[in-house]
Amino acid sequence: MADSQLILASASPRRRQLLSQLGVRFEVVIADIDETPHPAEVAEVYVVRMALEKARAVACRLAAPSVLVLGSDTSVVVDGEILGKPKDRADGLAMLARLSGRSHHVYTAVAVVRGEQPQEASRLSVSSVTFRTLSESDRVAYWATGEPTDKAGGYAIQGRAGAFISRLEGSFSGVMGLPLYETTELLRLCGMDVCHNWLQPG
Repeated sequence: MADSQLILASASPRRRQLLSQLGVRFEVVIADIDETPHPAEVAEVYVVRMALEKARAVACRLAAPSVLVLGSDTSVVVDGEILGKPKDRADGLAMLARLSGRSHHVYTAVAVVRGEQPQEASRLSVSSVTFRTLSESDRVAYWATGEPTDKAGGYAIQGRAGAFISRLEGSFSGVMGLPLYETTELLRLCGMDVCHNWLQPG
């Protein structure tokens, strides 16, 4: 069983980085679930379901009533279509072409589950991201950095793709993969006062 009272159910290094910014102690236990969208499932429903299922899977595995498990999921959506991680170079360049010169939405859900008969809650962050027009050479150069290969939608807002973004309405951390405001509110709801922890020595 994990020693920490907070578990992050994610393999994402970006989520680990963001949760660390809050100054809370946590451990990582990776959830192993089927992440296939249901037929006609819209992004805002899909990401909440995924966040909850990740947290539930880890909570069930640990079977520790006092441990709080945090799950999260992010989808980049253009014209109602969820863009996953690029399959290959051609797919990545095609994604960047679709994002070029327009706005798209990023949906990120965060969920908490505690106990075998779980107490659970979730929150949804919705952001609008606008890209400047990208030339073919822009897209090729960005792909060559290697940054887009494992990112939903084929870009990382916290990386070199920040140079492409002319406008953001919503949550920077949510687009990165873990909305810190919603996460803090959920932890507070479960009795973990993040800000109070900042006053503790060490």
